[in-house]
Amino acid sequence: MDLAPTAPLPDLAAIQALAADDMAGIDALIRRRLASDVVLINQVAEHIISAGGKRLRPMLVALAGRACGGHGAEHHQLAAIIEFIHTSTLLHDDVIDESDLRRGRSTANAIWGNAASVLVGDFLYSRSFQLMVELDRMQVMQVLANATNRIAEGEVLQLLHVRNPDVDEAAYLEVIERKTAVLFAAGTRLGALASGADEATQQRLHDYGLQLGYAFQIADDMLDYTADGADLGKNLGDDLAEGKATLPLIHAMAHSDEAVRQRLRAIVEAGDAGAMEEVLAAIRACGSLDYCRQRAGEYADAAEEALADLPANPAVAALRGLARYAVERTC
Repeated sequence: MDLAPTAPLPDLAAIQALAADDMAGIDALIRRRLASDVVLINQVAEHIISAGGKRLRPMLVALAGRACGGHGAEHHQLAAIIEFIHTSTLLHDDVIDESDLRRGRSTANAIWGNAASVLVGDFLYSRSFQLMVELDRMQVMQVLANATNRIAEGEVLQLLHVRNPDVDEAAYLEVIERKTAVLFAAGTRLGALASGADEATQQRLHDYGLQLGYAFQIADDMLDYTADGADLGKNLGDDLAEGKATLPLIHAMAHSDEAVRQRLRAIVEAGDAGAMEEVLAAIRACGSLDYCRQRAGEYADAAEEALADLPANPAVAALRGLARYAVERTC
């Protein structure tokens, strides 16, 4: 890839254009490897894969690979593995959360029921391990085994925090590290690994992915209080209805006066989505969204800093652009 300045690419469209050839190959591989003799597996998997989404995680694998000077079939296979793991967690999450809408479409569990969703999630998870074994690289297995174990821990931690108004920022960050950031970090590390990067460079890409994951999830949790439901593709207030205290609400509970704090605690304990306007008023009064934006920005800055020693090239510019996008996105 030709050398170019490392100033961030200006927007998601420019980043997607740079990654378009890789993403076409990755998408084709995903669809080939989704195939099963069991019709229901094909139906459920196709439903969630075809719903679209930004394919951010597999794109990170490809861009991290190119940032380190490599691209090809192994990068595509690693990207497909990351997407299968992610999609598996989405199917399981929607069952746990009793969600009925994702990416603007009915969830798989709303159409086929919980049992089918859980089992197809298991299929995608096991398919990802088949793809890992085909690569026959112990280091790949180690990175992904560790990541998937951490993700499972994050799911259980989040379950323990449901309807718990005592969750603080540290506990929240522990959950999003495991549920979101570790898979970002695994993807960017593996992209570097597949390009033959040394351990120090792999660690830089890992650190980039981890910090980006924090920024992305904090911004995502803000959207539950700020976005347009049609643009977001899910029901606004879902986190509140599920009794999940994310950073905007955690900050508001910590900085409201005692009467408002007690009311917010009761709302979390009840999972009262009908109290959304009360919660929004408290969040606005405490400047909680500004605080979250600042925290997300700090993580995005740390992600960019992790790339500081990489050679200048368009993929590095794209990775920098994704750090900005993670904070600035509106859906």
